[in-house]
Amino acid sequence: MRVLVMYDLPAVTPKEKKIHHAFRKLLIQSGFLMMQESIYCKLAQNQQAADAIIRQLKKQLPETGLVQVLTITEKQFAKIQYLVGEKTSEVIDSDDRVVIL
Repeated sequence: MRVLVMYDLPAVTPKEKKIHHAFRKLLIQSGFLMMQESIYCKLAQNQQAADAIIRQLKKQLPETGLVQVLTITEKQFAKIQYLVGEKTSEVIDSDDRVVIL
C-alpha cells in the first residue's frame, strides 16, 4: 500500500514558513519521499500500517492550511500515468525490497 500526503500550507510570514518547513521535515523524517512539490509518498505493508502512519501524522498536524491523505494499493500506484515529465528514481516504485517480519 501507499500513503500519499498532499498539503498546501501558507508560507507568507516568517512564522508560516517555519511551520511549513517543520511539517516537510516531519514527513521526511517519517520516511516519506517527495513525489513532487507538496506531495509525499510512503510505502506501508498493509492497511493497519497505513492507518498507524496516518494516526502519527494526525498528532502533528499544523493548525492552518490543508493536509490530505490518500491510501492506495500498489496496483493502483503502478497505474500512475506521466503526462509531462519523467519518472524520478527517488520514489520507490516497487515493493521488491519490503521485508515482512
